[in-house]
Amino acid sequence: MDRLKGKVALVTGGGRGIGRSIALAMAREGAMIAVSSRTTAELDKVAAEARAAGAPDTLVIQADATKAADQRGAVKAVVEKFGRIDILVNNAGGVTTRTPQGLGAYTHDDDTFADNIDLNLNSAYWATAEALPHMRQHGYGRVMTIGSGYAKRSGGPIAYTVAKHGLIGLTRALAHDTAAHGITVNCLCPGWTNTQLVNFEAQTPAFKAMVESENLQHRIVEPDELGPMAVLLASPESAAITGQVISVDGGYKV
Repeated sequence: MDRLKGKVALVTGGGRGIGRSIALAMAREGAMIAVSSRTTAELDKVAAEARAAGAPDTLVIQADATKAADQRGAVKAVVEKFGRIDILVNNAGGVTTRTPQGLGAYTHDDDTFADNIDLNLNSAYWATAEALPHMRQHGYGRVMTIGSGYAKRSGGPIAYTVAKHGLIGLTRALAHDTAAHGITVNCLCPGWTNTQLVNFEAQTPAFKAMVESENLQHRIVEPDELGPMAVLLASPESAAITGQVISVDGGYKV
């Protein structure tokens, strides 16, 4: 308990799934919690849960992750309320398409490609670029990007896979440039996780069996299993961990 006491954390895409679980895990360790997403209905519930879990204070921010002004504005809102930002979890992401043709090599359209890069890669850059000067000023910063099993391998939708690979490059480049300022930057990669992004309840038994076969534990990871690693990476004792790609995925395609 209290490993993050006095720290301020912003979790983008914090209304559900992995973002919600990370926000609540940090709340249990005493952090002040800000959560952002396009809609606030889910965020209000997460903020209430965070306060009940131990967060001294919370902030709900409406922000569209595909818009630079919104992502930078979310960081500005955190600093305005709390006077600082110590932890940034770039969790917002997913798959979006403008056309019914999908995201394959022969059906991709330019706008859909750009949309997915904005949602999964540029969003992390915009928020991080806004947060880093504040972290440097206070001599403490913990930045996390949330990758994917496809951040290190092929097989996913093209733009999504490209963006998630890009997060690893962004993580390493930022870690290199911020290491002397008390800031760490790491990429936390889940594999198949029980979130609304996949909606396993609506999938066939055959699909579930295929998913479970792809990791060593033959199971689907729960969002709450990402929380403890995120807390470690956010805490003072993780000072020597930076520029790393860390998987919590049941041994996905090892």
